[in-house]
Amino acid sequence: MSGGRARACRLLAVALTAAVLQATPAPAAEGPPDGVITWGASADRLGEGVADRGYRMVVRTSVAGSDLRIRLSNAFGDRPVTFDSVYAGLRREGAALVRGSNRRLTFGGARSVTVPAGRTVYSDPLPGRWAAAADLVVSIHSPDAAGPATGHGMAMQTSYTAQGDHTAENDGARWTGTVGSWFYLDAVSVRADTGTRAVVALGDSITDGWQSSTDLDRRWPDYLARRLRQADTDLKGVANEGISGNKVLADGAGQSALSRLDRDVLSQPGVRTVFLFEGVNDIKAHTGVTAQDLIAGYREIAERAHAAGKCVVGATVGPFKGWSEWDPAGEAVRRDVNEFIRSGGEFDAVTDFDHILRSPYDPERILPVFDGGDHLHPNDKGMQAMADAVDLTSLDCGTAHRADR
Repeated sequence: MSGGRARACRLLAVALTAAVLQATPAPAAEGPPDGVITWGASADRLGEGVADRGYRMVVRTSVAGSDLRIRLSNAFGDRPVTFDSVYAGLRREGAALVRGSNRRLTFGGARSVTVPAGRTVYSDPLPGRWAAAADLVVSIHSPDAAGPATGHGMAMQTSYTAQGDHTAENDGARWTGTVGSWFYLDAVSVRADTGTRAVVALGDSITDGWQSSTDLDRRWPDYLARRLRQADTDLKGVANEGISGNKVLADGAGQSALSRLDRDVLSQPGVRTVFLFEGVNDIKAHTGVTAQDLIAGYREIAERAHAAGKCVVGATVGPFKGWSEWDPAGEAVRRDVNEFIRSGGEFDAVTDFDHILRSPYDPERILPVFDGGDHLHPNDKGMQAMADAVDLTSLDCGTAHRADR
């Protein structure tokens, strides 16, 4: 064989090897990246996966930074799922993107990734600077999704679907379906300025945003993120890990707060503070849960978060008289639980949402101006009042339990 022909064969072999590597799905890998979480949504089982469907999901960033990474979750799947095309860009309007902003994400250098059942995977960093309060659009396509899908059911945000792979397209012409959930995507992080950290809100439907305005980012953690952006603090990231109907102690609407604490909160990058606001669903379910049961659950969450080096802020359970499940016995449990949260000394700081939301004329009821209509969930004004009630200095617990110590 001549030297020229041999060299051509070697070049062809290299090209073929590169093509095979590019087409081969990268293995899933876990472990948080460097950086700070800029958006998050708790994972749950979300119906059945559909093969050859694309999802174009709109999420709002909280902290600016570079080297954006996303986390894809198959936490509730019973089989592997492959994502063969994943893009991230900035929204122009609807499902249409800002021209030139839509770029491919890779996983271990490959365009495709297979996530085993029960696992998550981070993308490679995507170069460039990403602004705070931006409408980030993550488009994904799976050729083989089946079985239980993982996602977040109540997004309070319109996203889009398409048949086939249209992830690379800037316009929204093929993205004709709409959906009020996020599929497979459960976290986005960036490399932020040195010292920047995040707050994670662990909660139920009030934190998830029910009764706030869809597509306007008026959940109370959204209002908190706006305040933090304007404040002289290095706490800039906010992740909303609320699930509608969620409980502290028992699985049901999502895994319990105790069961999902590691995945939804402690595994996220750059977290300094855990903001715990949950318990009303345990109380109103009439399953025999006592104040001491809930207090034990709160203590375990605080202990585990402190062991991970996090600051922990507890929030009192709000009033819900007028809701169909309210009764005097449940109200007594709520009162005892709130007394513990305020004075038990388990938390590094306390935000008294009960005090902010309750009516001065009937403290067992939500103030009418804050009532979203069902006597449990605050409206937009109530959500803003909750965020305004948070003492921003309390979110950073000095040096006692810093995430970056």
